[in-house]
Amino acid sequence: MTQEIFKLQQGTTPLLISMPHVGTQLPDDLKPVYSDTGLQVDDTDWHIAELYDFAQALGVSTIRPVYSRYVIDLNRPADGQSLYPGQNSTGLCPLTTFDNVPLYRDGMEPDAAETARRLPLYWHPYHNALAGELARIKAIHGYALLWDAHSIRSLIPHLFEGELPVFNFGSASGASCAPGVAEALLAQVQQLAPQYPAVLNGRFKGGFITRNYGQPADRIHAVQLELAQRSYMQEQAPYALDASLAAQLKPVLEVLIKQFLAFKPA
Repeated sequence: MTQEIFKLQQGTTPLLISMPHVGTQLPDDLKPVYSDTGLQVDDTDWHIAELYDFAQALGVSTIRPVYSRYVIDLNRPADGQSLYPGQNSTGLCPLTTFDNVPLYRDGMEPDAAETARRLPLYWHPYHNALAGELARIKAIHGYALLWDAHSIRSLIPHLFEGELPVFNFGSASGASCAPGVAEALLAQVQQLAPQYPAVLNGRFKGGFITRNYGQPADRIHAVQLELAQRSYMQEQAPYALDASLAAQLKPVLEVLIKQFLAFKPA
């Protein structure tokens, strides 16, 4: 029986929500090489699937992986090129946590051959499915919309200065969607929920998924949203969902998804 690598739920609308960092599992054959820290999969985008659980009722497609970003980062290019040259970041097969703590036992870090082994097992299946779903959507509707859903701790000095805004929209500096689309989403948050600090193309401009698949000239429009986790959960282990905070945040997310769904490229 083939091991499940991802979960794809097909919808009826032009929108696909990708959740590339929600996976929490580590393959059994890799568990011995991880440090005690690595086994905790701390840098997961916790509870994102729950925050977007309204998507199915709206007819939105969703795709999410089973395995942790510590195995391979689905939002990094397959060649391992840095998305943020000159800034601290984590790679295709991360060697450290966001706090720069080693993920592997000494001498067990993945080399180039191990990275190459993981690509066809975990990275390519997810991206083949994502690309296939966008193609299916575009064939039906004439265009496709992609929302890349993420979250991260509010304070990570190794990666960025100060406290991260709650809503961090990314459009690859305007390249991944039509002009005005991401700006309108930002304006919606500022008007509807001013208690949530929001920014567009700040520290997080969109990762590989947003940059690679967001091709407005080809009628595929992509936006990334990185949420600061303080807005809906406990930011330290055991990373519990705060039901009260989540209940305030989810209606805002639903308004944003509906607004993005309403966009129809000319």
